Amino acid sequence: MDENGAMSAAKYFIAIVLPEPLLVQVEDIKQALFREYGLKGALRSPAHITLHRPFQWKEEKQNVLIEKLKQFVIQDAFYVQLQNFGFFEPRVVYVDVLKNENLFGLHSGLVKHVKRELNLLNEAEDLRGFYPHVTVAFRDLKKPLFYHLKERYTNEKLEGEFEFKSFSLLKLHDKWEVLQNFHI
Repeated sequence: MDENGAMSAAKYFIAIVLPEPLLVQVEDIKQALFREYGLKGALRSPAHITLHRPFQWKEEKQNVLIEKLKQFVIQDAFYVQLQNFGFFEPRVVYVDVLKNENLFGLHSGLVKHVKRELNLLNEAEDLRGFYPHVTVAFRDLKKPLFYHLKERYTNEKLEGEFEFKSFSLLKLHDKWEVLQNFHI
């Protein structure tokens, strides 16, 4: 509670945090972009695929959030493939995630679960659809630099694969940190 006795809200989001060694590989790219261009927006969170965009939740009820996420049933492990880079003009550079019906099913099921159990909405994705990706540069990326990086990364190769076995609840402190992992 804050000094006035009101419940305080914190920011959370739900994602698949990349496992090592892919986590290290993508974090190295983000660090290089910081060293070379001062881009630090993507450094605020570990390399991840967002399943539910950031939302506010009362910290005092964080245990309810965790318990309801524990109730979400994931049927089976599956593989996720990362391949090369993509771009959302004019401000986002990302590592592309290959289309995967299991990943789309996970996302769809999770969004329905949190809407039903926690009354959480994912409005932005309702409009744009689910486009899995791993962001390496965004918020502080200006247009002229975006086009330079697009040219640089269009032919850059990156490939990796991992077995999906868990998703994570992240909480914003000074930066986004994994609060809880949920395993199959």
